[in-house]
Amino acid sequence: MGRPKGDAARTKSRPSSSSLAASLLPTGATAVGFGGYVGSSRVDTAGPVDDSVPFQDIDGEIAQHLKRLARKDPTTKIKALYSLSELLKQKTTNEIVPIISQWAFEYKKLLLDYNREVRRATHDTMTIIVSILGRDLAPYLKSLMGPWWFSQFDSCHEVSQAAKKSFQTAFPAPEKRLEALIHCTNEIFVYLEENLKLTPQSMSEKAVASDELEEMHQQVISASLLALATLIDVLVCPQSERPGFESMKEEPKHFSKARATAVACAEKMFSGHKFFMDFMKSKSTAIRSAAYSALRSFIKNLPHAISGGDVKTLAVTVFGTLQERDLSCHSSMWDMVLWFCRKFPGSWTTINIQKTVLNRLWHFLKNGCFGSQKISYPALIVLIDAMPPKLLGGEKFFLEFFQSLWAGRSFSQTFISDRIAFFLAVKECFLWALKNASRFFDGNDDVCKFQRTLVDEILSQLLWNEYLSLVESENIIEVRETVSIKPPVGYIEDLGRCIIEILSGIDSLGSDILMVFSSKFQTNCSDFFQQTSSSTGSIDQIIKFLLLMDHHAVRKGETWPLAHLVGPTLEKNFPLIGTLDSEKAVMFLVVSVDIFGARKITQALVGCELETQNFLQAFTGKFIPWCLQKSKSSTCARMDLLLALLDEECFQIQWSSIITYAIKEDNVGISSKGLGSDFTSMLAMLMEKARSKIREKVYLQESYPDCWHHELLDSAALCVARSSPTTTRTSDAQFLCAVLGGSTTDDTNSFLSRKTILLVYKDLLLKLLSFMLDSTSLWVKDVCSLLRTEVNDDDRLIPSQIDAVDMAHFAIEVLEGSFFGLKAFDGESELVPCIIGAVCVIDWELKLGNDFNDSGDKLMRNARLAFYEPVHALRKLVGSCIKNLSVRSRQLLRSILVQSVRYMIFKEDKFDAEIITSFCCSSILEILDGVLLNQLEEQDLLDQLLGKDSIWPLYLVPGSPASSTISDIENSSKEQGRKFVRLVDKLILEIGFGRVVGDAVSDRRSSVAPPMSVHQNSRAWLAAEILCTWEWPGGSALSSFLPALTNYVKEVTSQDGLLDPLINMLLDGALLNSTIDELSLPYVCPTSYDTVERIKEPYLRALVSLMHTLFKNCIWGKGEALVYFKLLVDKLYIGEVVNSSCLSIFPSIMNVLAKHLGDVYGEFNANGQLGSIEIGEVHANILDWLNQTLLFPPLNAWQTGKDMGEWLQVVISCYPVLTTTDVRGLKPERSISPSEKSLVLQLFRKQRHNLSVVNKLQVAQKLLSELLLVTVAYCWEEFNEDDWEFALYRLRWWIDSAVVVMEDVAENVNAAGVSSTFSDSKVIVEKLKQVILEVDAFTIDLARNALLIFSMFRNLVGHDRENAENLNSLKSEKWDTMKERVLESILRLFFSSGITEAIASCYCHDASLVVASSRFSHAQFWELVALSVADSSTYARDKAIKSVEIWGLSKGPVEALYAVLFSVKPLARMRSAAFVLLSTEPISRLAFVNEDRHVSSEGDISSDQDPDRVDWSKEENLQLRGEISHLIGNLPNEVLEMDLLATERVNVYVAWALLLSHLISLPSSSPARERLVQYIQVSAKSTVLDCLLQHIPVECLALTSRKKDVELPATLSGAAKAAKHAIVACSVLFSVEALWPIETNKMASFAGAIFGLMLRILPAYVRGWFNDIRDRSLSSAIESFTKSWCSPPLIADELSQIKKADITDENFSVSVSKSANEVVATYTKDETGMDLVIRLPASYPLRHLDVDCTRSLGISDVKQRKWLLSMVSFVRNQNGALAEAIRMWKSNFDKEFEGVEECPICYSVIHTTNHSLPRLACKTCKHKFHSACLYKWFSTSHKSTCPLCQSPF
Repeated sequence: MGRPKGDAARTKSRPSSSSLAASLLPTGATAVGFGGYVGSSRVDTAGPVDDSVPFQDIDGEIAQHLKRLARKDPTTKIKALYSLSELLKQKTTNEIVPIISQWAFEYKKLLLDYNREVRRATHDTMTIIVSILGRDLAPYLKSLMGPWWFSQFDSCHEVSQAAKKSFQTAFPAPEKRLEALIHCTNEIFVYLEENLKLTPQSMSEKAVASDELEEMHQQVISASLLALATLIDVLVCPQSERPGFESMKEEPKHFSKARATAVACAEKMFSGHKFFMDFMKSKSTAIRSAAYSALRSFIKNLPHAISGGDVKTLAVTVFGTLQERDLSCHSSMWDMVLWFCRKFPGSWTTINIQKTVLNRLWHFLKNGCFGSQKISYPALIVLIDAMPPKLLGGEKFFLEFFQSLWAGRSFSQTFISDRIAFFLAVKECFLWALKNASRFFDGNDDVCKFQRTLVDEILSQLLWNEYLSLVESENIIEVRETVSIKPPVGYIEDLGRCIIEILSGIDSLGSDILMVFSSKFQTNCSDFFQQTSSSTGSIDQIIKFLLLMDHHAVRKGETWPLAHLVGPTLEKNFPLIGTLDSEKAVMFLVVSVDIFGARKITQALVGCELETQNFLQAFTGKFIPWCLQKSKSSTCARMDLLLALLDEECFQIQWSSIITYAIKEDNVGISSKGLGSDFTSMLAMLMEKARSKIREKVYLQESYPDCWHHELLDSAALCVARSSPTTTRTSDAQFLCAVLGGSTTDDTNSFLSRKTILLVYKDLLLKLLSFMLDSTSLWVKDVCSLLRTEVNDDDRLIPSQIDAVDMAHFAIEVLEGSFFGLKAFDGESELVPCIIGAVCVIDWELKLGNDFNDSGDKLMRNARLAFYEPVHALRKLVGSCIKNLSVRSRQLLRSILVQSVRYMIFKEDKFDAEIITSFCCSSILEILDGVLLNQLEEQDLLDQLLGKDSIWPLYLVPGSPASSTISDIENSSKEQGRKFVRLVDKLILEIGFGRVVGDAVSDRRSSVAPPMSVHQNSRAWLAAEILCTWEWPGGSALSSFLPALTNYVKEVTSQDGLLDPLINMLLDGALLNSTIDELSLPYVCPTSYDTVERIKEPYLRALVSLMHTLFKNCIWGKGEALVYFKLLVDKLYIGEVVNSSCLSIFPSIMNVLAKHLGDVYGEFNANGQLGSIEIGEVHANILDWLNQTLLFPPLNAWQTGKDMGEWLQVVISCYPVLTTTDVRGLKPERSISPSEKSLVLQLFRKQRHNLSVVNKLQVAQKLLSELLLVTVAYCWEEFNEDDWEFALYRLRWWIDSAVVVMEDVAENVNAAGVSSTFSDSKVIVEKLKQVILEVDAFTIDLARNALLIFSMFRNLVGHDRENAENLNSLKSEKWDTMKERVLESILRLFFSSGITEAIASCYCHDASLVVASSRFSHAQFWELVALSVADSSTYARDKAIKSVEIWGLSKGPVEALYAVLFSVKPLARMRSAAFVLLSTEPISRLAFVNEDRHVSSEGDISSDQDPDRVDWSKEENLQLRGEISHLIGNLPNEVLEMDLLATERVNVYVAWALLLSHLISLPSSSPARERLVQYIQVSAKSTVLDCLLQHIPVECLALTSRKKDVELPATLSGAAKAAKHAIVACSVLFSVEALWPIETNKMASFAGAIFGLMLRILPAYVRGWFNDIRDRSLSSAIESFTKSWCSPPLIADELSQIKKADITDENFSVSVSKSANEVVATYTKDETGMDLVIRLPASYPLRHLDVDCTRSLGISDVKQRKWLLSMVSFVRNQNGALAEAIRMWKSNFDKEFEGVEECPICYSVIHTTNHSLPRLACKTCKHKFHSACLYKWFSTSHKSTCPLCQSPF
């Protein structure tokens, strides 16, 4: 298909052959080849050519393409034809005419080509030519017509269609096409004759494969024969039968001449080819089929050409084709056979018909016509009709024919069309044989005998027995003399239909032949009725046959099925059926009645004509007693028969008779104990079947309900409904469901009166209530009071609890089967919502499951639990219909369900609060989803749910201000209230804040009522209640409610309707419940959620938290702050008297408002004046409070009383301070005036007097710490030395107090373990909890303030450059000393906490968790400690470590730091601080390695040890501490399967980050670093790298690399940036600090940072891991990630270090090429030297560095190779900087030139890994070895001998 050979070397200007040279000639030039040939043949003209047009006038380019058509390659031919077609489209007629002669020659050859595409393209080109030439084609038509006609019968459909298209293009009209054939008749016959004479060898002049030649020959012969047959049909057939020319009215001119020519030529060909018998024997199916068609055409059109002598020969040949097996030949074969029989009827006498025809025909039929059923079966009837009757033998022939035909049925079962053709042939041939029997037999008796024999032997024995043998239960066909096979789908129906159509045909004959089959049918039915259950399948088949008869015969008006089959069978067998208990036999009766009608079947059974009265007598006296017999397995079928016998005219009388007989007193008896079990079951069945009958029969539907009601039915239904539980049965429930109706939405008809129905449902409700009263849950019993309104007038007692479950089962079963009948009474009675409510409540109760745990009767409890499934099923059914109930019913139901939920939440005490609230929430959601239709109903429901009662609400009442005091609320009520608030909280989470609490004005408006005010619609009281409750099981106001409120307020347009009343309610409640407690004053500076939780008073806490949230989320601003400040000031004074209640709450609220008041008036003007009146009032009030506070004595002399503490709190609250740990120091949050600043400073300095006197009152200490905090924040610029000295003195005193407390905790925890055994972990945990609870929170709070002040002090001393002129008082050296002492104390705090957890972790995990969790109670304090620890000096750390070591507890400082670092519940900043301390001096030298052996400075074992006693295991030379060794050296493989955020995985990464940080701190060539690197290389599992890559989605690079401008995923981008940052900064501290709280993206960044740092510090270690990866796609992705993000900075850093390294001397030099990433190392010594080039790969360090020797001088090849390999070993094994590897290589050279002996094992002086010298000498040969090399030698050789002399080492 590609380019022709040689084209690659050719150009347009240099032709390579004469053939291609012609294509370069100008248009019109001569294109004749050598010797006057074009292509491979001589140019000749097939038609008259004008001599004036020279042959040489052919276009050169066209001639070239014509020559290419002679090529062998089909591709070349196709291209040439395509090019020729395109070229001819551009030519005119005159330009094309000269080439027609040559085209005719090529056309004939191309049509015989093997390639079908070549043939198709040839016709496409022909189409173009004839479309251009038009009439100019006429002179050349005779030379083209033969191949043209022949090609239209090509075996390839596409080719033949292309040929026909070209022919029709040339001759569009049928007349023109016929004229063309007439004109060229002789030429066509000549061409076809030539084709038929071709052999495979004569087909081609070139070497062609034999199989291709054979296929080409078959194609030519078959097409020629078909062309011949069609041509004869066209020219010889009568005009009406000509294929393709049937519509022509007149014969064309010269048609008779053409016909004569055709007849003569055809006769000549027929005789010349010996009737085509050789072709009919061909192995090719195409040739045989074509030969059959050709012979058929001769027989049909030229029978006279066949002489009498040839008929016998031809007959043997024609009938011999019946053994043809190929179905593609069968169509033409049958045409030939049938035309031969028609044209030569006397030919049968010339042959042996049995041998020549029948035997072959029987074989053909037995094989299913070899697959040609649709073709062959229709031909059979034509064949037997053409056969001579006298020669066939009559009865024997037909029996053999049908038996052979039937034997081949299995081949027709697969496809429906084949099966239809088979049964149609059976039917037609069978009926033909019956109708034409007189042609084979002379007398009537013989004819009848033959017909009876045929019906008996074929119809009965073959077809009918086959039908009966189809056993439906086993789904197989049991066929005699054959194995059992599965019947295909539809086979049974097709067989039955065939039998019925044959029977219809027999009946149409009018004789008694049908009695033969009727007798067989009756006998079979009798046998089946008398047999056991094993014959059920056959009865089923007969019933199916009856249904088929109904469809194919009875409905068409035929009477024979009843008259000859069913009627006689029933008349004969009905007495037998009456004595049998056979369901199938009765079903035979039922189906018969359904098909033929009740009266006809009854008449057939009685045997005479019946009037209406006689029919009723027979029905009442005979059928009703028989069908209603008790305890019969056929009862169900008899019920069907009884209802089938209902006649439209007599229906009402019949139905009344049935009910009267079934429920009359004599048979059943109606009593208080109910009906008998058998009769209720029978009645239930009867009612169900009657209901089905109603749906089927239109006249029964029209008669409802008048004709179906009966008083006895009402009585029976009430009797069953009121029966005692000991007698209730499933049959009773079925009976009630059947008579009530309502099982589906369409089935709402009932057999009872409406009054009876209501009484029945009332009894069912009573049974449900009895079950509910039997519950152990109080709330369920309380719900009963809501449901008994409908049954209160009933004087019957609720049955005992023993019967409750049975009664409820019965009621639920009936309701499930008749619910839609109950729904019909919606709006008329309250029974509907009461029953639905009872079902829902029972469903809720049973869902809880553990309701029955307190029940004494375990069996009864299990019975109730087993009741859940049916109840829940009914609940689901009910739920789907509730919304369709009436408004009144839904209102009542809503009220019942909501009150049930309230009872549940308040009175259910056996369940955990979370369980019950979750369940109640889901119940409310069910009500919202299933009962409500609109938002108005939703709000009404919520009003009912949240309504006031004795338990709820606790703090506020809807529609009124706060009315409760805290002392009035009992603890039990608080617990119930918390549960209810938890429910409300869950509802808010599920359906939204606005729907539960917020403004519902849009929801509750109606089209009539005017819109309500905003204030009336919101539930502000509910928000206040929730905030006052504060905490509840599973949630709190901070965690869920306040965020929800914030989001809602941000979304609504108006906030006043909710926030204003909410604030007012809380403020009023706070004033009402305010108390003055000096020890619980609010922690007002600074304000945060942690300090808010310290407020104990619910209203104040709720108010402060709400206001803080509103300001924090920018919902409130300056205006609101001013409004509420003025409101508070107004409430602060009652006339001239101070309101003590307002004064006590003022600081807490003012602390929230103050920051925003500062924003109001901002900076003062130049005169220190304020602008607005409101601002002036605020300022004046603050100054007034300051002046008033200055009148009080200092705190060291302060006593309780006189509101001094409250007023000082008010002043302090006016100066908010930002104290988050993100800010190093204190930051004022408002600007103050100079006068304010002066007064604050005065107040502070007043406290400095009498320093020797310390007021130990906690309130005084707390106020002093807060005042000091505020003063330092706002007035530090005015501080003098005395001010700072006082401040630092106090803060150090407070911090030291905290140190004492925490060290006492550590000692107590240590003592707790000493006094208890480790096995008694519970005791230890309880002791630890007690120790933690005894921690003085007050001391911690003071220390927290002290740390805040100290952080600002350090910031001012060490970092503040903007205010340097104000810091003169802090420049004294004593401040540095004091700072170091404070830092030492803070470090001791840190260590004491860590030691406490380290000791606790030795006891058990729970003990460690207790200690770790205690830090969260003072989280900000410990975060401040961690900040100071991380910034502490080396001096302070050293002093603190020594203090801890002197302390002498069981754990030291290092254990303490590891305990914090790997805490079970860590604080992020403490973990970061522990990481910093462990990775830096002075602790890092103690934090990693256990130094248990003496090691020399060179890293080798000292020489004073005996080498024979040395343990050469490197693991013993260095041991990591236990805290990290199990995470690095013994990394568990389970880490790979852990969750990506698992704690164990995080600890592994932190340990590696710590170890890598320590490695960075060690000098690059130090022994300690080399030993640690060696330990990692040997002992640390590289699994950690696999774990790291789990966080980095490197596989995404394969997708993004194919697309430009595709943004990387967040995790991959973060990891890449972190890796690059770690490489450049040579640190992972930035990632450690940002790691907590643990998140997916943070873990990815942390993993990327560790991976990047490992690439820099441990390149050989990472490279070894990378080379072991077997997943090529994974390794490719990792390499792509590294090459893109890590390698560039790594390579730049390596080259920079090499350039800066001081490793050059007179013998050694290094040059760096950054552009090529190359390093050239040149070593020269004396007259020798060499240059080594080190190339860094693009994916360094994953790929090995390339080292090449570019120049050597005076060095042998062996030594040059050794030195080259030495450099390769150094640079590839270096876990560190490449510059260090080059340095070690140079040192190795130097040592070698100095005469140091190399190690005989590695041939290097300096070891490539640990950089040691060969020191271990053999006592025998004296050679020295590296210790590492020798150890490896001993390990691999498994012996301890010298590698050289083999002496014991």
